[in-house]
Amino acid sequence: MSPPATAETLMDQFAQRTGIASENDPQRYLWTDAFAVCNFLELSRQTGDAGYGELALQLVDQVHHVLGRHRPDDPRSGWISGLNEQEGEQHPTAGGLRIGKPLAERGPHDPVDERLEWERDGQYFHYLTKWMHALHRVSQETGEARYRRWAIELAHTAHASFTYQPSHGPVKRMVWKMSIDLSRPLVASQGQHDPLDGLITYQLLRASGPEAASGSLELASEIDDLARLCGSEHWMTADPLGLGGLLTDLYRVQQLQTMAEPKPSRLETQIIDSIIPGLDVYVGQSPLQERAAYRLGFRELGLAIGLRAVERLPPSVSRTSEFAQQIEQIMQHLPMADEIEAFWREERNRQADSWKTHRDINEVMLATSLAPDGYLNPATLRNRVT
Repeated sequence: MSPPATAETLMDQFAQRTGIASENDPQRYLWTDAFAVCNFLELSRQTGDAGYGELALQLVDQVHHVLGRHRPDDPRSGWISGLNEQEGEQHPTAGGLRIGKPLAERGPHDPVDERLEWERDGQYFHYLTKWMHALHRVSQETGEARYRRWAIELAHTAHASFTYQPSHGPVKRMVWKMSIDLSRPLVASQGQHDPLDGLITYQLLRASGPEAASGSLELASEIDDLARLCGSEHWMTADPLGLGGLLTDLYRVQQLQTMAEPKPSRLETQIIDSIIPGLDVYVGQSPLQERAAYRLGFRELGLAIGLRAVERLPPSVSRTSEFAQQIEQIMQHLPMADEIEAFWREERNRQADSWKTHRDINEVMLATSLAPDGYLNPATLRNRVT
């Protein structure tokens, strides 16, 4: 019997298989690669092997040169931003980044096929925020400002393209999916957690900037837009990936509050009030009792990553008795993270078609759950909480 998978073996195999550390053709997918960059940074820290840090930088470069450019089967060529080669190299995120789906995007006059749309290329806002975060983490670890600059440029592009002013009402709305060149929406509905994702990502980018202490106005209008949009939103979900995202968002709100006034915010209340009932519904369905063939690893592992985030909250965040009680309610579910990881670390469970069909995203997110600090950056809380 093979030993349980480790973050190191999973990421070594991913690097070889997808052309980061081999001559294989690059197989880039933005969501997976954002987590992978953070994993390589963490493995470099854990092992002392600078080669993992180099893999993180190579992956960033590959993503920009594959997903920042038009597809090989597209009649268009070059950077999707429309910049010339030299300018594109200097501003690789100025036009956003493709998802990396297997099929070309839907044409302007093609009929909508909701099932097929899941396999078609384009741009997703919540994938772009994941890449902003990955670039931010690279900048933090390397001290190189260009990675943060690219994240900021991506934030400006994404916000301008995915938000719009509706004909009725003062608050902007968002679309879920845009075309590769950001000229038209492919799915006009709003992603449930996209405004929250954007708000927290923008705020962390601004808070970590060199002028943060002096009241930088960087991304101020974008943050204001999404803060107003989040003001009336509710995010309850029983989807494990969505729950994991909310748990991670709760953790990141704590990071933000250690950089400013440590006071429970309305945003924090909205998030935690959405998490608790959603967890209750999810747990009540007993999903972890199913066989591997009926489970989607990456969705469960999203929840495990979120639970690992809450696990890293320092005791000092429990500032009120009500908040402390709510955190304790969530903490009671921490054993689920161990259960999910243990299940998918077993090779026999990873032989299921449900795992192999999504192997890259499954294995990278399992590695993130096993070694989450590259993604979560708990040093932000450790260094600032007194």
